[in-house]
Amino acid sequence: MDKIKAGVIGTGFIGPAHVEAVRRLGFVEVEALAASSYEKARAKADELDITHAYGNYREMLEDPSIQVVHNCTPNYLHHEINMEIIKAGKHVLSEKPLAVSCKESIELLELAREAKIIHGVNFNYRQFPSVQNLQRLVENGSLGSIHLIHGSYLQDWLLYDTDYDWRLDPKLGGKTRAIADIGSHWCDTVQFVTGKRITAVFADMATVLPIRKKLTSSNPDKYEEFSVETEDHASVLLRFHDGTKGVFSVSQVSAGRKNRLSFEMNGTLGSAFWNQEEPEKLWVGHREKPNDLLLADSTLFTPEARSSIHHPGGHNEGWPDALKNMMLNFYTYIKEGKDPAKDKPNFATFEDGHASMCLIDAILESHQQEKWVQVKG
Repeated sequence: MDKIKAGVIGTGFIGPAHVEAVRRLGFVEVEALAASSYEKARAKADELDITHAYGNYREMLEDPSIQVVHNCTPNYLHHEINMEIIKAGKHVLSEKPLAVSCKESIELLELAREAKIIHGVNFNYRQFPSVQNLQRLVENGSLGSIHLIHGSYLQDWLLYDTDYDWRLDPKLGGKTRAIADIGSHWCDTVQFVTGKRITAVFADMATVLPIRKKLTSSNPDKYEEFSVETEDHASVLLRFHDGTKGVFSVSQVSAGRKNRLSFEMNGTLGSAFWNQEEPEKLWVGHREKPNDLLLADSTLFTPEARSSIHHPGGHNEGWPDALKNMMLNFYTYIKEGKDPAKDKPNFATFEDGHASMCLIDAILESHQQEKWVQVKG
């Protein structure tokens, strides 16, 4: 059987990560790479042993052999590029956020449905084996009725005033940063695990470093001041569709926390806690017996979650493996010729991306107006 051929747009951290994950599948070939210039694309393509390089992604979209395109560009380009991928008749896997507003994301969702192409958004944290197993435990009632969900997503990579990244610029990253960048992952993961939708939010955001120092292009040893308009951390109260309450915090200025997405859910029969920095461990809490620490092992998983784990127990699977699971589910769906109108995808789609964008908009509005805001969409 011929391999599915894919193209990737974007050569930063996440583009090559997509390439690596896709290559682990065996039945997909990364045929082309596109970047902001041919020289940049060619250099990265040579490094990754990819045949074709393009300085303009539109040239790649004209290649009839490419069936799937990954959009791994900065946030502000997501809407335009996703739209052109769909119009070219290609299946599309977009990095999150799907767009920079709910208005843009619904346009993409409707266009993708009309074109009848397979669409995905890379919310890969839901693909961790222990998260998949927890989702099944919640679904089968092991924790009882969930009434409280809480947690955080903490990082420290923007702790210093000399830390700079394109995500700090609202023109490139959007009007919100920590919420859109990492808060979107937290919300998607807990909604996936619990099956509960966030319907209202009350948010408080803060910018710890209003002025940062950005290296100048002309002199690598000289800085220029940069005014920061987006949040370094935020806390959000949540209401879910069934009355469940919740709260979470996000921060990109928490020293010592590298990529700590964690959440706990409390139910009438038990509790559960998971932390991405120790992904093989799932803590399950009880009242009248000792608590459990469930390690990732297919023999201990629910039958429905066993396909998400690929190594023997004790061989820990982490972030790259969750990304691979995302690609495996997405490309298997394409290979098997499934129809989104009939077959529910086992990965995040543009529907999830749109819901996330509406949630981000509501959080931003809540902070600006200092009140509870209903999530639209």
